[in-house]
Amino acid sequence: MQKNNYSQFASPINTKSFGLLPDGKEVFCYTLTNKNGMELAVINYGATITSIKAPNANQEKIDVVLGFDTLQAYVDSFNLPNAPYFGAVVGRYAGRINEGSFILNGKTIQLHKNHGKHHLHGGNDGLSKQFWSLKNRSEGESPSITLQYISKNEEENYPGILTVEVTYLLTENNQVVVEYHAHATEDTILNVTQHSYFNLEGHQNSIEKQSLLVNAAKVLETDTLNIPTGNLLHTANCPFDFTEQKKCPTSIDTTFVIDQKAKIAASLFSDKTKINMKVATNQPAVHIYVGGNCFGMIKGKENAAYHTKSGICFETQNFPDAPNHAHFPSAVLKKGERYHHQTIFAFETIK
Repeated sequence: MQKNNYSQFASPINTKSFGLLPDGKEVFCYTLTNKNGMELAVINYGATITSIKAPNANQEKIDVVLGFDTLQAYVDSFNLPNAPYFGAVVGRYAGRINEGSFILNGKTIQLHKNHGKHHLHGGNDGLSKQFWSLKNRSEGESPSITLQYISKNEEENYPGILTVEVTYLLTENNQVVVEYHAHATEDTILNVTQHSYFNLEGHQNSIEKQSLLVNAAKVLETDTLNIPTGNLLHTANCPFDFTEQKKCPTSIDTTFVIDQKAKIAASLFSDKTKINMKVATNQPAVHIYVGGNCFGMIKGKENAAYHTKSGICFETQNFPDAPNHAHFPSAVLKKGERYHHQTIFAFETIK
């Protein structure tokens, strides 16, 4: 834990080199700081959140997301037995697509299969592995940066040139606002998400004593390979019922259908640090996943040994495999239309 003197508030955006990619492109780390001393650090490899330092009840800064200290570790993590996608923007399609195929405008599209016989998180070279350019930065009490990536036509076999932007905004009241805009030159599908693993007691600890709430009365039923069957299951009186706050599950990989009348989709609370994080979004679902295991092969930040209970993801998104289920919310982005996705991670302390 780091004690912070918030009166020494300096530049709201600090930029420094984070390393070079194999092709020679230089990756930068942009650290946004608000007037409260809260910090958000993002690199333009995968538009990845590497750190969120939020104040606890004692005004100490806690790094509440998992990540790595070096660019090479982020690159190498995609070769782990189960790539963690720490803090990255995921797409073009977050989640699984059954057998990597779907029909669009009467034509069968076959995507690359990178998860057994299925397509996961955008394929072999999705948005998480790309170099994003800095499009805009805005300093002030609520600093922000906007990163952009242009995905080529037929990249991972997705149709159309896709221009996607993500803006990270750190508000003066300790909210991390993540906002996506995108458009394509052809009809295509799109479903992006933010893949940070949160731990409100610090990234070196376990989430098992923290409390979870999810405003969802239904979850997606899946088969043994976690592919949606098309059915929705009621959460009442089952292990997936988190409509009232209870301890985090130690193993979960499930899509919750958000109650659209609720102001927040989910929340996480640590009684130890008194930090409460609320998640709000305009998306129909939040996929919740507990994990972070690096199999003893790569050390996390500050030499942390990440394991299966290191963090919890709140992947706000459309339904996995939506292109193959007509009754799921449509994931089609038509030529000329605009994609807009906003998610807010709001931090507060409760004494």
